[in-house]
Amino acid sequence: MASLCVYRVPEVFDQDEEGTVELLESDPPSELHQAVRSAARGCPTKSIHVEVE
Repeated sequence: MASLCVYRVPEVFDQDEEGTVELLESDPPSELHQAVRSAARGCPTKSIHVEVE
């Protein structure tokens, strides 16, 4: 299920062979911010959390 949110922003997230979400880019460009937030909100397993500094 985590793959649903990972595939929304493949520039930022990936998934290992066991299905664990991996962060590829901890500081994505501003044009991806909305997509990252959307991926976090839509993640059925709540595997993605966004923290804003």
